[in-house]
Amino acid sequence: MRARIFRPARTAMSSGTAKTKSWVLEFAPAEAREVDPLMGWTSSSDTQSQVRLNFDSKEEAVEYARENGIDAVVQQPQTRKANIRPGGYGENFATNRRGAWTH
Repeated sequence: MRARIFRPARTAMSSGTAKTKSWVLEFAPAEAREVDPLMGWTSSSDTQSQVRLNFDSKEEAVEYARENGIDAVVQQPQTRKANIRPGGYGENFATNRRGAWTH
């Protein structure tokens, strides 16, 4: 069984960091999905690809994989750039701006 251990990124639709603090162990699909010719549904007999385990730390996930004989690959998360401008978009409408704001 192949699996990957990673820390999920935040969704593209929000700027929040919910569900990004924990580490996830997710199994790789062992076989390709099949399309049912009558209904058009996709299916697979691989039930391990549906398993998604959450852990508080990377070490816990690696230890779990080692204890259960799972061949896991750890993917390090990409960190956010440190050069984000303080204030952000709201600074455009601040009342204490030094210069006039124009389009």
